[in-house]
Amino acid sequence: MENKGLIFIPDISGFTRFINEMEIGHSRLIIEELLETLINSNQIGLEISEIEGDAILFYKFGDTPELKLLYKQVEKMFCDFHKSLLAYDHSRFCQCRACTAAINLTLKVITHFGEFTSYSVKNFSKLIGKDIIVAHQLMKNDIKPHEYWLVTTNLVKNGTPAGLTEWMKWFKSGKQTESGEISFHYTQLSPLKSKIEPEQVPELDLSKKEKMISFSKEYDTDIITLFHATGDFNYRSRWQEGVKAVEKISHFLPRIGTRCKCELENGETSIYSTSYFYSPDRIEFSEMEEKQKRTAYYTLEKIDDAKTKLTLDFYLEKNIIGKIFFGIGEKKKMEETFEKSLLNLDELVKAIKLPKQDLS
Repeated sequence: MENKGLIFIPDISGFTRFINEMEIGHSRLIIEELLETLINSNQIGLEISEIEGDAILFYKFGDTPELKLLYKQVEKMFCDFHKSLLAYDHSRFCQCRACTAAINLTLKVITHFGEFTSYSVKNFSKLIGKDIIVAHQLMKNDIKPHEYWLVTTNLVKNGTPAGLTEWMKWFKSGKQTESGEISFHYTQLSPLKSKIEPEQVPELDLSKKEKMISFSKEYDTDIITLFHATGDFNYRSRWQEGVKAVEKISHFLPRIGTRCKCELENGETSIYSTSYFYSPDRIEFSEMEEKQKRTAYYTLEKIDDAKTKLTLDFYLEKNIIGKIFFGIGEKKKMEETFEKSLLNLDELVKAIKLPKQDLS
């Protein structure tokens, strides 16, 4: 039985404060997405022993891996982690404390080579061995800031890590563990952030569309509550006439690019979020129906802390024939549907309870 191998632990820094101080529902979903990102970034065949809240215990039996190969894995996980955070921060709909604070999370990685083995209890496989304990003890140290790569000396063949990349500076330290003094090298990963470019958020182009219907209504609620009521697909069936149920088919949390499948009384359709603008006094977002390219544009304007105006505009592709058929067969019915839907929002905004917001 193999009993030597690599122990590789990416650990989300800032997790404890994030979970303790933020709204638990969205903070949990954010952590889930980040852990999935780390798992999907695995490119050297690491196995997963378990997910430990804010960390993943990866391992790989076999010979000592090349440090260059190991660095490429660390670099990919760190960069993919921060790309995910940047992408969400640029495209998120939610303004709760968890979603606004997520960008402050970061990552540290512990790598160690030693002796361990696996055992099974029913359907669960676990790792056991003194070096599993050592690796976990190394996670608790005085290194700051908490976005570094720690390498124990048994992974370094020539005494000191060198030649991996120009910007990298190494420091040597050690930690007293139950197995004795464990020496290690560490380097800060912060310079990698300069290599990360956020994805461009697509802008909505309405130049080829024509506004067919427009409705406005004022609500006795704050702008954020009304924004969640209208923009979160989880609430859609509770106010929009004709929508029986909604199933998300992408993303845990609402953002630009979120797709969902709507079960309508007359069939099914798929819609997705296409744009978003936020300021404390004005929020705009849009959705497109995928098959017919119809667009709904929402504008929320803060009147005061307890009153918000919603304007809902409906657009079609510019087409004279389509416009005529819409006017003959759909316009009146859609106007009735929109009017009822906006009335339904009155009851919804009174019923939903949102996490604490951080709008400072």
